[in-house]
Amino acid sequence: MAKELTVAEKLKNLYDLQTLDSKIDEIAVLRGELPMEVRDLEDEISGLETRIAKLDKGVKENEEMISKHQAAIQESNALIERYSSQLDNVKNNREYEALVKELELQKLDIQLAEKRIGQVQKDMSSKKETLENTQERLEKKTKDLGIKKTELEDIISKTDAEEKKLKSSIDKARGKIEDRLIKGYDRIRHAYRNGLAVATVERNSCGGCFNRIPPQIQLEISLQKNIIACEHCGRILVDDIIAGKVQPAEEA
Repeated sequence: MAKELTVAEKLKNLYDLQTLDSKIDEIAVLRGELPMEVRDLEDEISGLETRIAKLDKGVKENEEMISKHQAAIQESNALIERYSSQLDNVKNNREYEALVKELELQKLDIQLAEKRIGQVQKDMSSKKETLENTQERLEKKTKDLGIKKTELEDIISKTDAEEKKLKSSIDKARGKIEDRLIKGYDRIRHAYRNGLAVATVERNSCGGCFNRIPPQIQLEISLQKNIIACEHCGRILVDDIIAGKVQPAEEA
C-alpha cells in the first residue's frame, strides 16, 4: 500500500509541477504568435491559390468565347461575300430582296458578335487585372510565410529538446499527484492567461493576484497542515520553504 503523502509533500509536488508547466509556458511565449501566424498565412495562401485557379479558368473561358464570336464573324463575312456576288445574277425582285435580307441579317450578326466580343474583352480585362493583383499578393504572402516558417523552425530547433524533456518530467510530476488535486490544479491553471495555479507568498501578498494575505492565513500556510487557496483568485498558496527559497528550520 502506497504511503500517504503529507500536506507539505503534496504542496511540494504541486509547486514542482507548476515550475515545469511555467517553463513550457515560457517556450510558448518565446514562439509567440508565430504558430498561429504560420497557420493563418497557409490558409490565406490556399485561398489565394483557389482564387487564382478560378480567375485563370475564367480568362480561358473568355478567350474561347472570343474565338467563337470571331469565327462567327468570319463565317458571316464569307456569307456576305457570297451573297454580294449573287446579287449580280438575280433573276427577279424576290431573289434580290431575299439576298438583301440575308446580307442585312449577316451584318446584324456581325454587329452582335462584335458587341459581345467587346463585353467579353472588358470582363476578361477585369479578370486579368484581378488575377495579376492576386498573384502579386500570393507572392508576397508566400515570401512572408517562408520568413515566418524559418523563424519558427529556428525557435523550435533551439527549444525542441528542452520541451520534450520538460513534457516527460511533467508526465512524471503529474503521476505523483492525486486526481482530485490535479483536477483542481488544471481548473485554476486554465482560468488564467499566465497559467499560474500555484503561487508563493511575496511581500505578504499572493504572488498571483497580488492581493494582501492576512497574517493568520500566512501562518496557516507556513504550518503546511492544509492546502490553502487565495481567497481572491483561488490559486494554491505555498511558502518560501516549499518554493525552496529558504531552508526549513532544523528541529531541536
